[in-house]
Amino acid sequence: MNRGVAWKIRLMVHQDRITFRTAGHREMRDITDAVARIVDASGIRTGIAHVFNIGSTGAVGTIEFEPGLRHDLPELLDQLIPPSRDYGHELAWNDGNGHSHLQATWLGPDLTVPVREGRPALGTWQQIFHLECDIKPRNREVVVTVMGE
Repeated sequence: MNRGVAWKIRLMVHQDRITFRTAGHREMRDITDAVARIVDASGIRTGIAHVFNIGSTGAVGTIEFEPGLRHDLPELLDQLIPPSRDYGHELAWNDGNGHSHLQATWLGPDLTVPVREGRPALGTWQQIFHLECDIKPRNREVVVTVMGE
């Protein structure tokens, strides 16, 4: 062990949120710019940005945010986990959104993105999206926590 080297790292944490209203099932929203603004406001140059959807029927991820994929991803989810009244969730609540919970769980409520040079480190054709899986319009809150130095 080299005792002659001392490392001093000052961890900073910044948190903010993105809020919006969705139109309902299958709506995809590009939130890349909103996340980038929060990262920029944090003053953090190197670290991570954690993006988290509050609620059990919405999801976040990355995709090339273009019309074809904006159609294909929700369509694929409806094929894999179709809207139906046959889910166990319906026995408890009878609210028609059992598939919404399963689709959102399948994709996940969160995403971690590296922060490099004060910006989210994303590929040229890679954007951060929010997908509404619920059958009704919802007021959504996405919390972005930026950590680093």
